[in-house]
Amino acid sequence: MIRYICDLCRREIDSTREVCYHVEIQISAAFEPVTEDEPDDRDHLEEIHDLLESLNQLGDEAYESAHETLRFDLCPQCRRRFLSNPLGRDAGKLLGFSKN
Repeated sequence: MIRYICDLCRREIDSTREVCYHVEIQISAAFEPVTEDEPDDRDHLEEIHDLLESLNQLGDEAYESAHETLRFDLCPQCRRRFLSNPLGRDAGKLLGFSKN
């Protein structure tokens, strides 16, 4: 029998009594589409040089994966919490931090 632990509240999910929900988040880099309108007489070496220069300016971020998938297990209560605020906006308000 597979044991599931909720990745949010860390509670063990009893699969005989409740449903375990799997959440997958896919993160992909947004690339600009290539247009066929560009002239054929462009300088490809210059474009490669510009691309390498921009990669050097980005640093380590340039070598991160362009596609990543995250997977989480959630209990029914945490699933409802996740669906109500999937990006975690206003997390400070939920925790009740003071304004100072």
